[in-house]
Amino acid sequence: MAELAAQRFACGIEFPALAKSPADAYPLSEMLADVRAGVWTELRDDQLDFRPHPRSSSVRQILVHQILSERRFFAEFVGLAEPAVETLLPPGETPGVRSYVDRLVVLARPRLAPLAAGDEAFWLAEVPFFDVRRQRVWVVWRRILHTAHHRAQVGLALRMLEDRVPPTYGPTADVTWTGADPTTTLDAARRRGT
Repeated sequence: MAELAAQRFACGIEFPALAKSPADAYPLSEMLADVRAGVWTELRDDQLDFRPHPRSSSVRQILVHQILSERRFFAEFVGLAEPAVETLLPPGETPGVRSYVDRLVVLARPRLAPLAAGDEAFWLAEVPFFDVRRQRVWVVWRRILHTAHHRAQVGLALRMLEDRVPPTYGPTADVTWTGADPTTTLDAARRRGT
């Protein structure tokens, strides 16, 4: 249990293995879907083929990769039951933003219960991760980082398209609120909690 607690502390999130009920596991599984869906919903259909550089992926390619790689990740590395590959992507040659968002959320929600049901042995078990083996808790944390990378790619595309970038964990240049206190100065970095 001490090792799992150390992983939780290092990662800064509450892992479902220690949740009291499936509803308490929301911060992990639901957060991943909500964060991506939040930034994806800022896109317009006519922006999906934008690519910031000829060697970069288009926004549509990023969304497709995210959906496909999550399925592979949770099936192959985490060991969850996942739907058939042929059912993952929205139908049609050029689906709209809403279709991608709907697929993302529909595919993410069923992962909540098995992740929340995982006990310490489940989370600390070593599982394959490409050509190495890692603890499942490490692999899921790696997924969170991978997701953040793709969220940043879409956020950057929105900025380059001069569109609104939504907040995730704090204010952005486009969205702020009373009491928002971003750390952009030395004085802010010196503050301590009470």
